[in-house]
Amino acid sequence: MLRGMWRKALAFSALVLFGAGLTGCAINRFERREAWRDQAEQMCLARKLVQPTAYVSLGREIDGPGPCGMQQPFRVTRLGNGAVVLKQRVTLACPALAEAEAWLADTIQPAANLYFGVPVAEINAGAYACRGRNNQVGAKLSEHSFGNALDIMSFTLADGHVITVKGGWRGTEAEQAFLREVFVGACARFSTVLAPGSNVFHYDHIHVDLAMHDPRGLKRICKPLLKFESQLNPADGSARPLASLRPPARQTIPTQAPVDVEEDDPYGVSPAAARSTPSRVARSPAAAAPTAYTAAPGPARPRSPVPAHDAAYEPLSLAAPGPSNEPIY
Repeated sequence: MLRGMWRKALAFSALVLFGAGLTGCAINRFERREAWRDQAEQMCLARKLVQPTAYVSLGREIDGPGPCGMQQPFRVTRLGNGAVVLKQRVTLACPALAEAEAWLADTIQPAANLYFGVPVAEINAGAYACRGRNNQVGAKLSEHSFGNALDIMSFTLADGHVITVKGGWRGTEAEQAFLREVFVGACARFSTVLAPGSNVFHYDHIHVDLAMHDPRGLKRICKPLLKFESQLNPADGSARPLASLRPPARQTIPTQAPVDVEEDDPYGVSPAAARSTPSRVARSPAAAAPTAYTAAPGPARPRSPVPAHDAAYEPLSLAAPGPSNEPIY
């Protein structure tokens, strides 16, 4: 009887070790953690760009598997000093969290107030996950593996209306303009920004990260190309005060450069847009102060200041991605 129990225990142990081995194979064993990652974290922490609060708590160092992780993870439940709820808690490193807060203050909230007359109250987003790009075994690690990236799926306004990236990108006039303001503002702060129209994998979320695409950190990926003029700058041409200084001006990276293609389900379970109960659609308020869409007396504006996508991106579908022959990075 004891011999049989020992055999079962050994068999179970072998199964556990085999499973652990398969998990380890999912991480690129030959990839090393670049020195700039720790340097960027240390600089951000030294400058105290992120401070613990009731909504931002310190976590233990994440070291592995492989090169995944960060020196000082921050567990975040709310942004904007508690004003904006995160639908699920996210884990981010200091640089990405600092830029996300500045992006919220400089672009997201001003755009929400401009086009809808109310601020954003909740964001559905995803962050840290140790995995290869495109969820491929042995692929180069995604920036999500270092707490250096954020995926935004939807915004909920203070009046309860929901703007999903999937539906709003080609939704109402105000939704399109709001999401394009968010996109343009992200391109001014992050080194990688991918939105619907960039490729089939970003049909339902906006991906932002702070990857270094060249030794000096000046190159960027900002896709798709949009013909859109931001309405957030003051009419008198004066500079709008920023929550924090923007990074140096970056150069557009050649199109053949590797792109962080995300094929994962950023919702964690299933897209919110796929729920059986439809969400209310955000629309401009009936009566509000003059904005880009509630015209004050003066020269007539074109009905829609948000031109369609560049022709190069028009054929792309916003349906869920199917099999693709795109190169995997």
